[in-house]
Amino acid sequence: MAGAKPKLGIALGSGSARGWAHIGVLRALAEAGVEPDIVCGCSIGAFVGAAYVNGDLAKLEDWVTALGWKDVLGMFDVSLRGGLIKGEKLIEFFSRNFVDHDFSALPKPFACVATDLETGREIWLKEGSVAAAVRASIALPGLFTPSEHDGRLLVDGGLVNPVPVSLCRALGADIVIAVDLGSDRAGHLRRRNGTPPPDNWKQRLWQRLGRNGANGEELPSLVEVLMASIHIVQVRISRSRLAGEPADVALEPRLAQIGLMDYHRGAEAIDEGRAAVERMWPGIRYALEN
Repeated sequence: MAGAKPKLGIALGSGSARGWAHIGVLRALAEAGVEPDIVCGCSIGAFVGAAYVNGDLAKLEDWVTALGWKDVLGMFDVSLRGGLIKGEKLIEFFSRNFVDHDFSALPKPFACVATDLETGREIWLKEGSVAAAVRASIALPGLFTPSEHDGRLLVDGGLVNPVPVSLCRALGADIVIAVDLGSDRAGHLRRRNGTPPPDNWKQRLWQRLGRNGANGEELPSLVEVLMASIHIVQVRISRSRLAGEPADVALEPRLAQIGLMDYHRGAEAIDEGRAAVERMWPGIRYALEN
């Protein structure tokens, strides 16, 4: 229709704990009077996106900024089948406190991405239970157990489409803002020498999975190697997908200092999400006005 207002979509990318930056991005956009018409997410982006679409962003922000490392540990239910963490506690908490609806009940279009573990196909989740779809999208292989969904065994969507710009376009977005959480970090796994950094809850949680190397160097734990390796793959895939399916505006929060499992550093990630919007505000305004 001539003169119709273009639909704005936002693609919230994968990135584990660094995904709390999405909260800052959405907050900053709202304060500037920018509200996406379509929201798509992958992995942690699906988690935040679902809460946002349901009107629970403020509640999520309060919870995230209050998280300590002990709280994070309490959300993890260790498993030795299919992954180190079942993920049931996390998604039960999410369903109880944020979103427990059918997609059709949401006030605006929302969808998320998962990967079919058997075929490797990209799966777009936009029907049925929102909580079940988010659980599938965040199932990072080796860490979270896969999710059984409509006869498929699904894992993290970041393996195929870490920043789902294409999904936003498919849902009708004319303009897409993409939030890429991996732009300044393609691994950044450091071997430590001596005492671990203060408040390193990862060390406490996975200390039995690590071992010491030569000259007293502490080699990274199994979890750290796994997370860093998957992240390297996701960064490469994201760069390839965004080159072929570019967004109108790409936001790249600077999050190299935040580890993939540092869920207790939410306030820091949220602040950087806000900063990313501020840095790119001229580009956002141009895309919306033209």
